[in-house]
Formats: sequence, C-alpha cells, structure tokens
Amino acid sequence: MRLILASQSPARLSVLRAAGVEPVVRVSGVDEDALVASLADPTPEETVVALSAAKAEAVEHDDECVVIGCDSMLLFEGELVGKPGTAEVARERWRRIAGKSGALITGHTVLRVSGGVVVDRASAAESTTVRFGTPTDEELEAYLATGEPLHVAGGFTIDGLGGWFVDGIEGDHTSVIGISLPLTRRLLGQVGVAVSTLW
Repeated sequence: MRLILASQSPARLSVLRAAGVEPVVRVSGVDEDALVASLADPTPEETVVALSAAKAEAVEHDDECVVIGCDSMLLFEGELVGKPGTAEVARERWRRIAGKSGALITGHTVLRVSGGVVVDRASAAESTTVRFGTPTDEELEAYLATGEPLHVAGGFTIDGLGGWFVDGIEGDHTSVIGISLPLTRRLLGQVGVAVSTLW
C-alpha cells in the first residue's frame, strides 16, 4: 500500500526511509498559526494533533493509500513553541532552554483511504523529554549562522548539528526527529494496516 507523507520535513522522510518505507511526499500548505488561533483552549497534545490532522486531510489522496500527518512543538516552562523563524528568536529561545529540559511533543494522524474516500483515521501524540546542553556564545552563533535551528520545532535537532547541544532524551528518539515509529505503527494498526505491508 502506498504511504503519503503530508510533510516537507526531510528529517521525517529520512526516518521513514531508514525504516524501510519510501513515502510519496505531499506538502499540505496548512496555515498553522490560523489553525492554532482557532482552537478553544487546547492542551499542548490537542494542538499538535489538530495540526497533524489538518495536514493529513489537506493533501491530495490516492484511491488506495495511507496518509500520515505530523506536527511537532516544544513545551518549555508551560509555553508551547514551534519553529523560531528568525535567528533572533532562535537565539533568545536557546538562552532560555540551555541547561534545562523541555518536552518535545509530536502529533500524529493516520488516514486510511479506500476508493478515494477516508474510511478510517487515528490520532495521538507522543511526548519526549529533551535535556539541553549549554552551548558557548561562539557555538550558539555558529549554530544560528547555519540556519538549521530556524526551521525546526523548538529551534533544535538531534539528528543534525543541534545534536551537539542535546545532553540526552527520555523517550522515543524518532519522535524528537519528527515522526515516532512506535506510535505510527500503533496508529496504522488501529486503521487496519500492518506496518510490514508498507516496506
């Protein structure tokens, strides 16, 4: 069965490819800020799940396929934050999180499509604790200059240059990269798809 990944994230694509799946990538174009603003007092988990569902539903479906949408945000000191967008925001965020811990929360939505119609769906979120190191000012400026932290949830990666500044995690490392393989397997099972049929 064909798997459609409703994400432009190269990290999510890399995780799936390493796990034996070659998805079709389709980008949703969902206005994330507008969607979050429309939610009535959501929990952090509800926020990322709503975003993942919107992405999965927005992309073009094939007649027979499975669609996976994901969204990740960092919960730090009670605040849910996404991609920094600018070096200034990323710098300030790193000055706050250095030497502390946060929860990287990833929402997942799986749609099973048959006959061109969504016949089943499942959603959930995965939370992983991330312990941040303390980069020197020189290291932080060099990291910001690469542009990597500007376009990823929380302003860091563990599978790229940001991995130098993460002291450890408690939980599923693939979730921190952007798509939890264990959770995705469980959600696929809930919609009647064995992960091995996607290899």
